[in-house]
Amino acid sequence: MRLDRVIAVRNTKTVYRDGDKCIKVFNGEYSKEDVLTEALNQARAEKMRIKVPEIYEVSRVDGKWAVISEFIKGKTIARLMAESPENADGYLELLVDLQLEVQREKCPLFESLSEKARRGISAAVGAGAERGLLRAQLLTPDEENCVCHGDFTPENILVSGDGVPYILDWANASRGNAAADAAGTYLMLRRNGDPAAERYIGIFCEKSGLDGAEIGGWMAFAAAAQYAAANERARRFLFSWLNRRDK
Repeated sequence: MRLDRVIAVRNTKTVYRDGDKCIKVFNGEYSKEDVLTEALNQARAEKMRIKVPEIYEVSRVDGKWAVISEFIKGKTIARLMAESPENADGYLELLVDLQLEVQREKCPLFESLSEKARRGISAAVGAGAERGLLRAQLLTPDEENCVCHGDFTPENILVSGDGVPYILDWANASRGNAAADAAGTYLMLRRNGDPAAERYIGIFCEKSGLDGAEIGGWMAFAAAAQYAAANERARRFLFSWLNRRDK
């Protein structure tokens, strides 16, 4: 196994290419459970009618956990938008079309988005939030059973050389409400300083038939669902949304 070609570096992982394989090596912050859960989520996603890189194995590389999967040559939507800003809205439309495709799928084995929100609220209370104020965020019914990717951003959509989009990074996949999933994407775009956040919401509403107020009502819930797994910087941003109902 060769790790001499780095293709992506993030805070908690480094991604390498070895021939026709993609090797994602996690740092020490990731437990065995975290890595196996991500691989299992992606393996389950392979059974859906959407494109994801095939998982080959979970292994150890230089004492660190790694997920080895199919290498897809292409560019992320984030890179395509940066290279062709005049086509940004078209790429956002592709992002939303793919997200709606994912949401039409069902996977009862994914964790409930409500459970993620409960863990986030527990963590936020530990950080000083008022439990009474936060309880209201769990009163919003989470009756839908849509597949929610949990990290559906332009960085995680890879378009191959022949134009086929692949959806990456299934670590945060869950099942829940489509509007809550859209709210989660909006918050991730906002916290990354992406100017496309507002245009994304407009396109999502147009294509899904939902309205902005409906998605806005899920913002605090989505912030709670992301809170437990977020780093300290992201938590500061999410904390400010936990008691806000509509933005």
